[in-house]
Amino acid sequence: MSEKTLFLSWEDHDTPRWFPIGRLDADAEFPLYRFRYTRGAEQAQSVVGFPLLPEFPTLDKKYESPNLFPIFQNRIMSPRRADFPEYSRTLGIPNNATPIDVLSANGGRRVTDNFGVFPKINKRTDGSFTCRFFLHGWSHVSEAAKERIKRMQPDEPLYLTLELTNPATRIGVQIQTTDYHMIGWAPRYLVGDLVAAMAESTDPDYSARVVKVNPMPVPSNHRVLIEMQGCWDNDHEPMSGPDFQPLVN
Repeated sequence: MSEKTLFLSWEDHDTPRWFPIGRLDADAEFPLYRFRYTRGAEQAQSVVGFPLLPEFPTLDKKYESPNLFPIFQNRIMSPRRADFPEYSRTLGIPNNATPIDVLSANGGRRVTDNFGVFPKINKRTDGSFTCRFFLHGWSHVSEAAKERIKRMQPDEPLYLTLELTNPATRIGVQIQTTDYHMIGWAPRYLVGDLVAAMAESTDPDYSARVVKVNPMPVPSNHRVLIEMQGCWDNDHEPMSGPDFQPLVN
């Protein structure tokens, strides 16, 4: 199946509150790109006055195009640039990665707005899943933890622990080294599903590891790439809560 799904997120910097406000379904082989607002956009409008995007001016409409929409295209480095091979290595993706694969890896962040992009997690038939993400919040950890990050190696195992008093999200998922340095957090968009995976674990049946550590001058939000594996029971479908549901079919 060639179709892949990404979500567009928006953060209200005054609150701060975070919302998944749109869903992009992409069939790169066709090609066809379909964007729909989600119920998270309705929630963001109601709670903090989220302004609709000029290129998607109506909530209850399905937008389709043979070309990737500008709000997503503008978050991708051109593969024609001489530094694209190094950029792709930073993201842990091949040089011939599709634009959707680049967006899935880079998070879609720009300094000029407060949007982000993240891929939908796919659960396998046996309930298992694998996801990659860049470590969040590592610039706020202790100096000892920052020094420990510099010494981390590929395939180094990591611990994930629940945090019940996170000031931004109330519940967070902390990431620790095996020698108990708290080095940062999992991204917000994963918290609900990771909590479900961790709560359902018995042995436990989830794990995390370092994929790579990118040295400066790589931007801080792309410093540490992490991979997590886990398993949900048959009833749990990731990223299927009300805020993730599209407003139109």
